[in-house]
Amino acid sequence: MSSSSLLLPTTRVLTLRGVAVDHDGHPALRGIDVDAHAGRLLVVSGPNGSGKSTLLSVAAGLVVPQTGSIEVRPGTRIALVPQSTPLPAHLPLTVHDLVAMGTWARLGSWRPARRADRSSVADAIETVGLAQLSRRRIGALSGGQRQRALLAQALVQRADLVLLDEPMAALDAHSRTIVADAVDLLASTGAAVVAVTHDPGEFRRIDDRLELEDGRVIGRHAIAR
Repeated sequence: MSSSSLLLPTTRVLTLRGVAVDHDGHPALRGIDVDAHAGRLLVVSGPNGSGKSTLLSVAAGLVVPQTGSIEVRPGTRIALVPQSTPLPAHLPLTVHDLVAMGTWARLGSWRPARRADRSSVADAIETVGLAQLSRRRIGALSGGQRQRALLAQALVQRADLVLLDEPMAALDAHSRTIVADAVDLLASTGAAVVAVTHDPGEFRRIDDRLELEDGRVIGRHAIAR
């Protein structure tokens, strides 16, 4: 059982208060407040330049805001799933290898995988519909297949906070359906999931929604569960 499954839905995993970020003198975020809770999917939407990706980078600890505070629940494991990017076809890394890397945080890269971990990797690959491609090199996959492999890695990682950067960008309808199901599974196992997108309609389930424009929050919505 993952540690995230032990958290109550009311558990606040991530808190941002008054966060402001400037990029080369241009305000990317202007006094943003964000709460992400265990077992809930928070979708952050808005047009290009609204600050979505910057918010995700702040949550991941990759960008330090000029002002404001960030609080992450102690002991939280964080998984960041970036947008899928092209990889060289000759890269000697298979789908199975990539997904198995999700166990490293628990085992270390040098320890042999246990039976339960091998089963977890196989289950995650099956969940994202890549069982027949588990030995295929990552560089030979389509963009949608690579994105699904990255999500499988997040499932194996058993993170408490999962950050998704445009997880369905440029995917075909089949891949979008599988990714939406995987995102649902991440939240249902107890993780706090934050996904940025141009189109909230891509997701089957949204528990909380934050709308950004020009670095400001222009709308908040929550669904009681």
